[in-house]
Amino acid sequence: MSTKVKSLKHLRADAAQALFLVLEQGQSASDVLPFLQEQHKDQDKAWLQEMVYGVLRQLPLLQHWLRQMLDKPLKNRFKITEHLLILGFYQLAFSRVSEHAAVSETVDACKALNIEAMRGLVNGVLRNFIRNETKHQLPDNPQVLSGLPKWLYKRLEQQYPESITQIAENLQARPPLWLRINQRIKTRAEYAKALEQAGISFQLSPEHPDGLIIEDKCDIKQLPGFDDGWFAVQDGAAQLAAYLLSPKAGERVLDCCAAPGGKTCHILELQPDLAKCIALDASANRLTRVHENLQRLGLEADVICADAADPASWWDQHQFDRILLDAPCSATGVIRKHPDIKWLRKSADIEQLASLQKEMLDAIWPLLAPGGTLLYATCSVLSQENSEQVANFLQRTPDARLSPISENESAELPGRQILPGEQQMDGFYYARLVKSDE
Repeated sequence: MSTKVKSLKHLRADAAQALFLVLEQGQSASDVLPFLQEQHKDQDKAWLQEMVYGVLRQLPLLQHWLRQMLDKPLKNRFKITEHLLILGFYQLAFSRVSEHAAVSETVDACKALNIEAMRGLVNGVLRNFIRNETKHQLPDNPQVLSGLPKWLYKRLEQQYPESITQIAENLQARPPLWLRINQRIKTRAEYAKALEQAGISFQLSPEHPDGLIIEDKCDIKQLPGFDDGWFAVQDGAAQLAAYLLSPKAGERVLDCCAAPGGKTCHILELQPDLAKCIALDASANRLTRVHENLQRLGLEADVICADAADPASWWDQHQFDRILLDAPCSATGVIRKHPDIKWLRKSADIEQLASLQKEMLDAIWPLLAPGGTLLYATCSVLSQENSEQVANFLQRTPDARLSPISENESAELPGRQILPGEQQMDGFYYARLVKSDE
């Protein structure tokens, strides 16, 4: 983000400001919110995030209501009034905020936003919303009710015609809190016992030997062993990467696009006797998180800031036995965690991302030793970035062959596509490729 955002010290005004910055200026909610939350109490910080993310989840429906309630769109410095109104609709339709507080506090936000001329409009629209029971008026439009933008709904409907409703519902849902237990310090059974003693409810997952799901709302830093590196927060889908890569003692491993480092750390936890483990990322800022996670979990890796698609700038000419390419993608599989993704991504981005993924695959493949394994991963649910990408790579790369993860894979339809909500996981894609021995 080019400039820091300043809190207006008014909850509704800051929420409207966050929505304006995301929806009108294309800024990330994860960049904007921390600055806006600085001046608020902990409880209000949580409320601010809940409101902003809630609006982003329900945006098509909220905008549908807005079009009914406004005679014409607002422009220029009054544009933010629309964001304040949809925030008011969300409070009235989807939150526990009382009608009186939702109206009065939202109207009061006009002063902090420097749009006092809009107080009468905001008050009138919100009261009409209540009087007409607008929140019960749902359109007969699956796309609007899905919470997804038109372009994404259309793509998912074409790709998953029988599952589109379920996928949309799961992308709308609030994500569970997954932990990955650091087995170098604690077994999952030992950590489960610590949770029981602390009175914290959890679930175990049969496909995740190191993973569990926390059922209670809680502060992560207050969970047993946070400061001592007993666990890391990592979704169940992302936890599968290290198992599928299956590193062996004495091997050289490369984790491309490694930030924030969750998969790098898991690789090191599973196999502490690697000859070398390189965590590579092009963002120096994001690599800070890699260093922090390695330190907290008591792990070591060679952290390099460089472009994976340009090996000449960083590679030492020694090939790797295992490579994880967690490629840049649309992130359509993790919308439930980051609902702003729906509105920051555009349809044209997918073609550009697919081109970048192709470039990375072709650039990284020569770095893999004969007989070595490359695991291609994305947090996308779009086939253009996933099965189509890998099928095309196999077709143009004579020394690459598929190492199936699932029973029904083929070179024409490779990889495992995890859909959002499957075993409570994020949407994710994996394909495992092996280089033929020379």
